[in-house]
Amino acid sequence: MTKGIHRLYISTLVMIVIVTTIYLSYIGYSYYILPLEERFYHPQYDWFKPGGTLGHGLGILGTLMILFGVTIYIARKRYNFMSKYLRLKYLLEFHIFLCTLGPILIVFHTSFKIGGIVSIAFWCMVAVVLSGVIGRFIYIQIPRTIEGRELGLNEVQELKNELSQSLVTNYALDQNTLETIKSVGEYNPLSLSGWAKSKLTIAKIKSSLKKQVSNKGSRQNLIATITQEVSLSQKIKRLQTMQKLFKYWHVAHLPFALIMLVIVLIHVVVTLALGYKWIF
Repeated sequence: MTKGIHRLYISTLVMIVIVTTIYLSYIGYSYYILPLEERFYHPQYDWFKPGGTLGHGLGILGTLMILFGVTIYIARKRYNFMSKYLRLKYLLEFHIFLCTLGPILIVFHTSFKIGGIVSIAFWCMVAVVLSGVIGRFIYIQIPRTIEGRELGLNEVQELKNELSQSLVTNYALDQNTLETIKSVGEYNPLSLSGWAKSKLTIAKIKSSLKKQVSNKGSRQNLIATITQEVSLSQKIKRLQTMQKLFKYWHVAHLPFALIMLVIVLIHVVVTLALGYKWIF
């Protein structure tokens, strides 16, 4: 999957979440803004209430999305399930999508009425979603193979050396440009000033390359190589930090997820025991 297709894939998933949220908010706005004691008199009360046709259905669908998103990701990551067909980094995006949209559907299922033991599951769900966003940021900072396998420090350093060598051997760049490229990777990638300096310096490099490389296609390939080399240089600087953060992140993410799933399971069992059914 190319970068362009990957971006389109992520954009599509994000748009589905946004459009779904807006649509559900729009059709149920008149119900959700009512005080709890007045909702019974709403003409579509039997549709929007947690046990209603739509409300109950959203709860079932949201729960299934979360369970499937968690199960398929764990099966692929830990047990190499369908490893030939499911690339881990793309499956991660799908996992995040399901475990973002699922909780949103569950919030609409509750009709924004959260209390009792379900409130514990709700706030655990919020913690899981927020920690998932943080986890994805940490995840993408760690260099990986195209299949999603985490690269070690030596492997990343070797890739960087290969790119640095290709800049010297394949492109006739002057020494000043090479030194400038090297300097970009020295900026602190975890600070705002370092990020800003990197962007500014790369912009200057691109301007300089217009004078040195006349062919547009060659120049674009060169810029892509330089950008990748700079990215690897900065990732080497933060690799160990991010690997430690990723381990600590699991300590926070997994317990909240487990608590949420256990309470949801209890909620489902109690609901069935009390005789609540959907359209079946």
